[in-house]
Amino acid sequence: MSCFIPWRPGKTERSSRGAYDVPDMEARHQMALYRLAMLLAESPSDLPPAARACHETPRINQTLPVGDGAALLKRRPDVREAERKLAVATAQIGVATAALYPSVTIGASAGLTGVLEDMGRQATQRWGFGPLVSWNFPVNGQRERVREAQAGTDASLAHFDGVVLNALRETQTNLATYSADYQRLESLQDAQKSATKAADETHRFYVAGRESFLSDLDATRTLVAMNAQVAAASGQVAVDQVNLFLALGGGWEKPSGQTVGINVSQIDTRVTKR
Repeated sequence: MSCFIPWRPGKTERSSRGAYDVPDMEARHQMALYRLAMLLAESPSDLPPAARACHETPRINQTLPVGDGAALLKRRPDVREAERKLAVATAQIGVATAALYPSVTIGASAGLTGVLEDMGRQATQRWGFGPLVSWNFPVNGQRERVREAQAGTDASLAHFDGVVLNALRETQTNLATYSADYQRLESLQDAQKSATKAADETHRFYVAGRESFLSDLDATRTLVAMNAQVAAASGQVAVDQVNLFLALGGGWEKPSGQTVGINVSQIDTRVTKR
């Protein structure tokens, strides 16, 4: 006597796929929570319950607001830092140049002059008032200090230009990546619709006896693979949006409540030569 156990490849495939993917997804979910806790300066145990219960990819329901190109660059902290350093270096030229001029101070003196027994009387009192002039001549290195300040300004300007170029590179790169990944997601979503329709029709034909089980299994496998690709592409688009936020520097709040959509032509790729 023998016992026949039917083999169900579809169920076996789904079980093995889940056994392989779930631990990796759980580990990445934990890593994302740790990173979120670091950004919020909190311990992972203090994160809001909504963060741990989130099981969907975050989505933006409106156009990404950026503003004009000049404001785009000024929002970045590294550009602000380089701009302030350039302003400080430029001010040092004025300080060094001012040291070339004479320093004039107005002073006064008062005292008592006379014999000891007349001290404190009006006859022994004296006072004086007049300018006290001091001059730092160029031989003391003041002109060299001016040249040093000018060289420091040139170095700060070069650093500022480098920071601006790097900001433009990051912004343009993230815009291009986001645009390409978003188009890929739309294409995958169209393919997902076709795969869903094909899987439904193949399953109906299989139930009616017009298609084999292998055909039904192959259509289901194609749909599952397409769903996985769409989920991965959706997650990549969300990552691209976060990277774009970082590249733009944030700070999109406007008093009027209006927003301006992304336009690549708004980004000026030229660095003004000073």
